[in-house]
Amino acid sequence: MIRSTQRSTIRLLLQRWLPAVLALALLLTACSSGDGNRESGGEPVTLKVMHWNEQSFNSEYGMLYYALNPNVEFEVVSTNKIQVSEIESSEEYEKKFEQFIQDEKPDILMLNQEQYEKFAADGRLVSLESYLTRDKLDLEGFIPGLIDLMREKGGGELYGLTPNFYSQAIYYNKDLFDRYNIEYPTDKMSWEEVLNLAGRFPTDGSDEDRIYGLRVGYSTDLFQLGLAIGSTSGLRMVNPADKRVSIDSESWVNAYETALRAIRSGTLYNNENMSFSGSYEEYLLQNPFVSGKVAMAIDGTYLMQQIREAAEVIPDKAVKNWDLVTIPVDPANPDYTNNVSFYNIFAIHAESPNRDAAWDFIRYIHSDEYARVTSKAFNGQFPVRTKYIRDDEGRNLAAFYLLEPSGTELYPGFEDLPSNFFNEFYTIGSEEMKAVTSDQKTVAEALASMQTRLQAALDEAIANQEANGAAGRNEAGVSVESGMVVMPAESGEAEAGAAGEGSAD
Repeated sequence: MIRSTQRSTIRLLLQRWLPAVLALALLLTACSSGDGNRESGGEPVTLKVMHWNEQSFNSEYGMLYYALNPNVEFEVVSTNKIQVSEIESSEEYEKKFEQFIQDEKPDILMLNQEQYEKFAADGRLVSLESYLTRDKLDLEGFIPGLIDLMREKGGGELYGLTPNFYSQAIYYNKDLFDRYNIEYPTDKMSWEEVLNLAGRFPTDGSDEDRIYGLRVGYSTDLFQLGLAIGSTSGLRMVNPADKRVSIDSESWVNAYETALRAIRSGTLYNNENMSFSGSYEEYLLQNPFVSGKVAMAIDGTYLMQQIREAAEVIPDKAVKNWDLVTIPVDPANPDYTNNVSFYNIFAIHAESPNRDAAWDFIRYIHSDEYARVTSKAFNGQFPVRTKYIRDDEGRNLAAFYLLEPSGTELYPGFEDLPSNFFNEFYTIGSEEMKAVTSDQKTVAEALASMQTRLQAALDEAIANQEANGAAGRNEAGVSVESGMVVMPAESGEAEAGAAGEGSAD
């Protein structure tokens, strides 16, 4: 066990540091050979940049840019100075964020989508349109819909860019599909089509030996699966604008009845025990897709890293013949998804005295050159330049970016609801749907009861927050992956995915 733990530690260290070393070596090689070398003359300048912290900024961007621009220095103003744990309301957070920018006066801002839209509307960002025209930055190579979304959020102009994105896809095991003579999944399938395909796999055999058709998230209960299906179709459980719950509807009934049929079919993999102790090899095989127990899995890029690691460590036991298609879509809107995430949008502060230098940095980290170098060190996120999203064995990595970002969130405005409501939302929803799976209620009865209970819980939470003078912010540590509610105890992958960013949005 000691030897296995040591090996695991060494592997994890190599995974973390080796890619950065390799990327730097590639860059220095390019510089020494003259490839990618650029003009670095002019007066020395110090750029103040917002980021999670100095170490993460230099690891992702600074080292590469320094090598090509010796006259530029960075002063990283860390957003960690905003102590989220001490903030009790969304209004308080926004005030602290505004004060942070006012005090630090960064040249380059790092924003989420909501902040980007607000700052652009308030005239606090520099339009990038003239720079794009002057420097002829290639926008055609970006993932579909990104530039359109950024311009839409900017009121018709482009005020910021993001170098990376995160999304999910459906992984599928070709060998299992071939064994049972089932046709492969395809891009842009609906939830019903995916679940029907999963249902064609046999459901007999013991838990240790049998094959499952599909794994969705970490704990596939009825509440979460129905939520995922409804959210993909644009349904909303709560309207944050008027604080009204709206789940007692025919559309939600249909979504949950679809989920109920899938769960009762026995084709969905569900393992609620996420604890683990053992060797690293056993840890890798704990994932049912890696070990060949699941025909399809909806997951992010973290699973791809696990598969590749398993292929090196335990090649005789890990899945070999696999590919990807897009996550389920709304049949009425099949080209779009609300599953694409952007963790950091870089923009130039309107008060910056170093606009040209700030643009040069933003231009570089969105250039073909930067994407080429950093693509050698995959860290769980893809570059927005699709040219460098590729697989040596020809797998369909386009599944991660084929669908255009819809520009709407799974739960728009949810962060403005009282902070304790989300836990009530999860608890009440789970209780009501457990009553359905145990045949105590129909789906319609459970949704009607959920409507009443959730509205009462929301009304009470709003009354309490108003009495306390705070509009509670959702800081419960909850994330949403492909429509699945991921509570803190279950959010292993969310943490792994956020490790590359230094924080989650």
